[in-house]
Amino acid sequence: MNNKYKLFLGIGIAASIFLSTTSITNAAERTVIGKAWNAKERFMIRARAINVMPDENSTTTIGGEVTVKNQVVPELDFSYFFTDNIAAELIAGVTPHDMGAKNTALGNLNLGDVWLLPPTLTLQYHFNPSGNIRPYTGAGIGYVHYFNVDSGSFNSIEYKDGISYALQAGVDMAINEHWAVNADVKKLFHNTHANINHGTATADVDLDPWIMGVGIAYRF
Repeated sequence: MNNKYKLFLGIGIAASIFLSTTSITNAAERTVIGKAWNAKERFMIRARAINVMPDENSTTTIGGEVTVKNQVVPELDFSYFFTDNIAAELIAGVTPHDMGAKNTALGNLNLGDVWLLPPTLTLQYHFNPSGNIRPYTGAGIGYVHYFNVDSGSFNSIEYKDGISYALQAGVDMAINEHWAVNADVKKLFHNTHANINHGTATADVDLDPWIMGVGIAYRF
Protein backbone atom coordinates (compact mmCIF):
# COMPACT_ATOMS: atom_id res chain seq x y z
CA MET A 1 0.00 0.00 0.00
CA ASN A 2 1.63 3.28 -1.06
CA ASN A 3 1.83 6.38 1.13
CA LYS A 4 -0.73 8.33 -0.92
CA TYR A 5 -3.30 5.56 -0.54
CA LYS A 6 -2.60 5.36 3.20
CA LEU A 7 -3.07 9.11 3.53
CA PHE A 8 -6.47 9.02 1.83
CA LEU A 9 -7.44 5.98 3.90
CA GLY A 10 -6.48 7.79 7.10
CA ILE A 11 -8.44 10.89 6.08
CA GLY A 12 -11.47 8.75 5.30
CA ILE A 13 -11.35 6.93 8.61
CA ALA A 14 -10.86 10.15 10.56
CA ALA A 15 -13.81 11.68 8.72
CA SER A 16 -15.94 8.62 9.49
CA ILE A 17 -15.08 8.84 13.18
CA PHE A 18 -16.00 12.53 13.19
CA LEU A 19 -19.32 12.00 11.43
CA SER A 20 -20.19 9.13 13.75
CA THR A 21 -19.32 11.24 16.78
CA THR A 22 -21.27 14.31 15.66
CA SER A 23 -24.28 12.21 14.72
CA ILE A 24 -24.77 11.23 18.36
CA THR A 25 -23.98 14.65 19.82
CA ASN A 26 -27.56 15.95 19.84
CA ALA A 27 -28.90 12.81 21.47
CA ALA A 28 -26.09 12.74 24.02
CA GLU A 29 -26.69 16.39 24.90
CA ARG A 30 -30.14 15.43 26.18
CA THR A 31 -28.43 13.40 28.91
CA VAL A 32 -26.38 15.80 31.02
CA ILE A 33 -23.12 14.14 32.01
CA GLY A 34 -22.00 17.09 34.08
CA LYS A 35 -21.77 20.83 34.11
CA ALA A 36 -20.26 22.05 30.84
CA TRP A 37 -16.86 23.60 31.31
CA ASN A 38 -15.99 27.24 30.87
CA ALA A 39 -15.01 27.57 27.22
CA LYS A 40 -13.06 30.74 28.07
CA GLU A 41 -10.42 28.74 29.97
CA ARG A 42 -7.54 28.33 27.54
CA PHE A 43 -5.35 25.52 28.90
CA MET A 44 -6.00 21.80 29.04
CA ILE A 45 -3.99 18.79 30.12
CA ARG A 46 -4.98 15.20 29.36
CA ALA A 47 -3.72 11.86 30.67
CA ARG A 48 -4.49 8.84 28.51
CA ALA A 49 -3.76 5.16 28.21
CA ILE A 50 -2.96 4.59 24.54
CA ASN A 51 -2.56 1.52 22.36
CA VAL A 52 0.09 2.13 19.69
CA MET A 53 -0.58 -0.23 16.77
CA PRO A 54 1.98 0.00 13.93
CA ASP A 55 0.55 -0.61 10.46
CA GLU A 56 3.96 -1.47 9.06
CA ASN A 57 4.95 -1.99 5.44
CA SER A 58 8.59 -2.62 4.52
CA THR A 59 11.16 -3.63 1.96
CA THR A 60 14.54 -5.16 2.90
CA THR A 61 17.72 -6.18 1.09
CA ILE A 62 17.32 -9.73 2.45
CA GLY A 63 13.65 -10.17 1.53
CA GLY A 64 10.78 -10.71 3.91
CA GLU A 65 9.23 -7.96 5.98
CA VAL A 66 9.82 -6.13 9.24
CA THR A 67 7.37 -6.71 12.09
CA VAL A 68 6.65 -4.30 14.95
CA LYS A 69 4.59 -5.29 18.00
CA ASN A 70 1.78 -3.20 19.48
CA GLN A 71 2.37 -1.43 22.77
CA VAL A 72 0.10 0.01 25.49
CA VAL A 73 1.63 2.98 27.33
CA PRO A 74 0.60 6.10 29.29
CA GLU A 75 0.58 9.46 27.53
CA LEU A 76 0.29 13.14 28.47
CA ASP A 77 -0.73 15.94 26.18
CA PHE A 78 -1.09 19.68 26.57
CA SER A 79 -3.52 21.96 24.71
CA TYR A 80 -3.94 25.69 24.31
CA PHE A 81 -7.21 27.16 23.00
CA PHE A 82 -6.66 30.17 20.75
CA THR A 83 -10.43 30.56 20.45
CA ASP A 84 -13.43 28.60 21.73
CA ASN A 85 -13.13 26.30 18.69
CA ILE A 86 -9.46 26.27 17.69
CA ALA A 87 -6.72 24.66 19.78
CA ALA A 88 -3.19 23.32 19.45
CA GLU A 89 -2.26 20.05 21.15
CA LEU A 90 1.27 18.80 21.95
CA ILE A 91 1.58 15.08 22.62
CA ALA A 92 4.30 13.84 24.99
CA GLY A 93 5.15 10.18 25.49
CA VAL A 94 7.54 7.35 24.65
CA THR A 95 6.85 3.84 23.41
CA PRO A 96 9.05 0.70 23.41
CA HIS A 97 8.54 -1.77 20.55
CA ASP A 98 9.77 -5.30 19.92
CA MET A 99 11.17 -5.54 16.39
CA GLY A 100 11.52 -8.55 14.13
CA ALA A 101 11.58 -9.73 10.53
CA LYS A 102 9.87 -12.72 8.99
CA ASN A 103 10.32 -14.74 5.79
CA THR A 104 13.75 -13.26 5.01
CA ALA A 105 16.57 -15.02 3.21
CA LEU A 106 17.92 -15.78 6.70
CA GLY A 107 14.58 -16.94 8.08
CA ASN A 108 12.69 -15.21 10.88
CA LEU A 109 14.91 -12.72 12.71
CA ASN A 110 15.01 -11.13 16.15
CA LEU A 111 15.72 -7.41 15.68
CA GLY A 112 15.60 -6.65 19.38
CA ASP A 113 13.68 -3.62 20.59
CA VAL A 114 13.77 0.17 20.35
CA TRP A 115 12.22 3.13 22.13
CA LEU A 116 10.42 5.87 20.16
CA LEU A 117 9.98 9.49 21.22
CA PRO A 118 7.36 10.97 18.83
CA PRO A 119 6.42 14.53 19.94
CA THR A 120 3.51 15.61 17.73
CA LEU A 121 1.76 18.96 17.40
CA THR A 122 -1.78 19.04 16.02
CA LEU A 123 -4.10 21.92 15.21
CA GLN A 124 -7.66 21.07 16.17
CA TYR A 125 -11.19 22.31 15.54
CA HIS A 126 -13.55 21.73 18.49
CA PHE A 127 -17.26 21.48 17.80
CA ASN A 128 -19.88 22.41 20.41
CA PRO A 129 -17.21 23.95 22.72
CA SER A 130 -19.63 24.91 25.53
CA GLY A 131 -21.58 21.65 25.51
CA ASN A 132 -21.28 18.45 27.49
CA ILE A 133 -20.26 16.43 24.42
CA ARG A 134 -17.42 18.12 22.50
CA PRO A 135 -16.09 16.32 19.40
CA TYR A 136 -12.99 17.56 17.60
CA THR A 137 -10.79 16.80 14.62
CA GLY A 138 -7.19 17.73 13.97
CA ALA A 139 -4.13 17.39 11.78
CA GLY A 140 -0.47 18.07 12.44
CA ILE A 141 3.20 17.23 12.24
CA GLY A 142 5.74 15.55 14.49
CA TYR A 143 9.24 14.15 14.73
CA VAL A 144 10.20 10.58 15.67
CA HIS A 145 13.45 9.97 17.58
CA TYR A 146 14.77 6.43 18.16
CA PHE A 147 16.83 5.61 21.24
CA ASN A 148 17.85 2.77 23.60
CA VAL A 149 18.23 0.39 20.65
CA ASP A 150 18.73 -3.30 21.49
CA SER A 151 20.00 -5.02 18.33
CA GLY A 152 18.73 -8.50 19.22
CA SER A 153 20.57 -11.19 17.26
CA PHE A 154 22.77 -8.65 15.44
CA ASN A 155 25.82 -6.59 16.37
CA SER A 156 24.16 -3.27 15.62
CA ILE A 157 20.95 -1.73 14.28
CA GLU A 158 20.50 1.97 13.55
CA TYR A 159 17.17 3.68 12.85
CA LYS A 160 16.90 7.03 11.08
CA ASP A 161 14.94 9.76 12.88
CA GLY A 162 12.42 11.65 10.78
CA ILE A 163 9.27 13.68 10.28
CA SER A 164 5.80 12.26 10.86
CA TYR A 165 2.32 13.52 9.90
CA ALA A 166 -0.85 13.05 11.91
CA LEU A 167 -4.63 12.96 11.54
CA GLN A 168 -6.82 13.00 14.63
CA ALA A 169 -10.42 12.69 15.80
CA GLY A 170 -11.80 12.54 19.32
CA VAL A 171 -14.36 13.66 21.85
CA ASP A 172 -14.39 15.17 25.36
CA MET A 173 -17.37 14.29 27.58
CA ALA A 174 -17.93 16.59 30.55
CA ILE A 175 -17.83 15.43 34.16
CA ASN A 176 -17.98 18.97 35.58
CA GLU A 177 -16.80 22.45 34.62
CA HIS A 178 -13.11 21.42 34.69
CA TRP A 179 -12.96 17.64 34.20
CA ALA A 180 -13.92 15.47 31.23
CA VAL A 181 -13.53 11.93 29.93
CA ASN A 182 -11.66 11.75 26.63
CA ALA A 183 -11.51 9.26 23.75
CA ASP A 184 -9.08 9.89 20.91
CA VAL A 185 -7.74 8.20 17.78
CA LYS A 186 -4.78 9.28 15.68
CA LYS A 187 -3.21 8.00 12.49
CA LEU A 188 0.51 8.78 12.11
CA PHE A 189 2.43 8.51 8.86
CA HIS A 190 6.17 7.91 9.34
CA ASN A 191 8.97 6.24 7.37
CA THR A 192 12.34 5.13 8.74
CA HIS A 193 15.46 3.53 7.31
CA ALA A 194 17.23 0.81 9.31
CA ASN A 195 20.88 -0.24 8.92
CA ILE A 196 21.71 -3.69 10.26
CA ASN A 197 25.33 -4.57 11.08
CA HIS A 198 26.55 -1.24 9.67
CA GLY A 199 24.77 -1.63 6.34
CA THR A 200 25.25 -5.37 5.76
CA ALA A 201 21.46 -5.43 5.46
CA THR A 202 19.03 -2.51 5.25
CA ALA A 203 15.29 -1.99 5.54
CA ASP A 204 12.92 0.79 4.51
CA VAL A 205 9.93 0.76 6.87
CA ASP A 206 6.62 2.64 6.88
CA LEU A 207 5.48 2.38 10.52
CA ASP A 208 2.21 4.37 10.11
CA PRO A 209 0.76 3.51 13.53
CA TRP A 210 -2.80 3.86 14.74
CA ILE A 211 -2.90 5.38 18.24
CA MET A 212 -6.12 4.84 20.17
CA GLY A 213 -6.53 6.22 23.66
CA VAL A 214 -8.92 6.88 26.52
CA GLY A 215 -8.32 9.06 29.54
CA ILE A 216 -9.25 12.17 31.46
CA ALA A 217 -8.92 15.88 30.72
CA TYR A 218 -8.58 18.90 32.99
CA ARG A 219 -9.21 22.39 31.67
CA PHE A 220 -8.10 25.55 33.47
